[in-house]
Formats: sequence, structure tokens, C-alpha cells
Amino acid sequence: MGITKTEGLHPLLLQRAELFKALGHPARLAIVEHLLHTPNCICGELTEVTGLSQPTTSQHLKALKDAGVIQGIVSGNSVCYCLNHQTFETLREFFNHSSIHFNDRNQCC
Repeated sequence: MGITKTEGLHPLLLQRAELFKALGHPARLAIVEHLLHTPNCICGELTEVTGLSQPTTSQHLKALKDAGVIQGIVSGNSVCYCLNHQTFETLREFFNHSSIHFNDRNQCC
């Protein structure tokens, strides 16, 4: 596998790429969707959401947390997870901005 060249790219593009990379797995999307429909932090097992083992689910949670998609707070022996609202505001701004430009374009194909 080759090395992706990122030098010279705007830091905002790199940040967005990391977000999309973190969201690019179905198990991670399942976790995000579950947290979207849960009004409070989740302090229990998320293995039933992913259908995966605890270690694998933990790896997906780590990827989401490292990308800033979710936040985790230690509560006793467990970690409580919730969505990072600032990250979702960043995504909303990106898609709103993109849709404005997309709607202004002519059909090409």
C-alpha cells in the first residue's frame, strides 16, 4: 500500500478527511446512529449495536473518539460516550456549503 501525500493540503481538508475516514465503516455508522437517537450518554456495552465482539467494538469507539466524532467520559469502571456536537456542526457546515455549490451547477452527465 502506498503512502498518501498530504503535504501542501489545507489543514481543514485533512481534518475533514479524518472525519470521513472514521465514519467510513458500517459499525462506526451504527454507533453514531445509535448515539443520535439516544438523548443521554451511553455508559454500557455497545456490542449489541455493532454485533461485534467487545475488543472490536472498542477499536471502533477509539477510532471515532480519535477523530473527534464522539466523546468519552470515565464513570467508575466504564466509559460513557456521546456525540461531539462541535464535530457535527462542522459536518453540517460542510454539507450546507457543498449543497449550495452543487445546486448552482448544471447537469454534466
